[in-house]
Amino acid sequence: MTQARPPAAAQAPLLDIVDLVKEFPMRAGSVRAVDGVSFSIGRGRIVGLVGESGSGKTTVGRSLLRLVEPSGGQAMFDGVDLFSLPAQRMRAYRRRLQMVFQDPFSSLNPRLRVGDIIGEAIDTHRLATGAARRDRIADLLTQVGLSPDHVRRFPHEFSGGQRQRIGIARALAVEPECIVADEPVSALDVSVQAQIINLIQDLQVQRGLSVLFISHDLSVVEYLCDDVVVMYLGRVMERGPSAQVYAAPRHPYTRALLSASPVPDPGRRTQRIALRGDIPSPLAPPSGCVFRTRCPHAIASCAELRPVLETVGDSHSAACIRLAELA
Repeated sequence: MTQARPPAAAQAPLLDIVDLVKEFPMRAGSVRAVDGVSFSIGRGRIVGLVGESGSGKTTVGRSLLRLVEPSGGQAMFDGVDLFSLPAQRMRAYRRRLQMVFQDPFSSLNPRLRVGDIIGEAIDTHRLATGAARRDRIADLLTQVGLSPDHVRRFPHEFSGGQRQRIGIARALAVEPECIVADEPVSALDVSVQAQIINLIQDLQVQRGLSVLFISHDLSVVEYLCDDVVVMYLGRVMERGPSAQVYAAPRHPYTRALLSASPVPDPGRRTQRIALRGDIPSPLAPPSGCVFRTRCPHAIASCAELRPVLETVGDSHSAACIRLAELA
């Protein structure tokens, strides 16, 4: 870490997500992609949201900005519920909460020059005009490691890593307090990923940002994030400070994910835990614990009881009816 960040309990969280639900309508009913998700993002802290594809991570991120409308729950941003705001008031809060998208190729308008892509949000929120606007755009490009001379270029003239830097500059243009970064390095070459991760870390420290970092790469989350939330099929399996979760994972799903994650220290290597089959379809989720069909420790009661998050340490909790037995 570049700099120590404030402990999670030092002050009230900037963003508190409570029982978030998102259902998508289908011909024969609906699909619950996010099912009662709750966690907090502290001021100036980075929270990693991890899980396999299909776990609902991206839907959580998009729901927070209401790019998809949530079906239930609350998102308390500095004491205000984002989900209850009318559209006009939500527009003002989008200045405080911005998103960096996964695909740097499709998230930038190919018909706009870089200066206009970054300047669009500045214009929308009427933050600067004329020379002040030009200086602001040039400064943002410099901060993300690009040249101010790039303002007149189009997105197709840049590499994937450079396009993601432009996307980050666009998100920072309105001086947000919190950023949702949705798999921001997964579409990039491995050689470029570390550069973007370090850039996010440096900007977070410099600006005191809160960040929700969505990823399937547990090694990146361990390096970058203060706290971690583990999702599976729309539900939270485990959450807590990264140091605690990585040192002593309590949920069988977290243990399986970590056993499959490469680690640089051979002394930390653990035996691989192989999960049975694939993640079930959200169209027909298992009863009780949604992880039970793949869990090596599942018993008959797991099909009947829906586990709730139980405290297992300082700000560390997990959802498993066998927590005490598997400790």
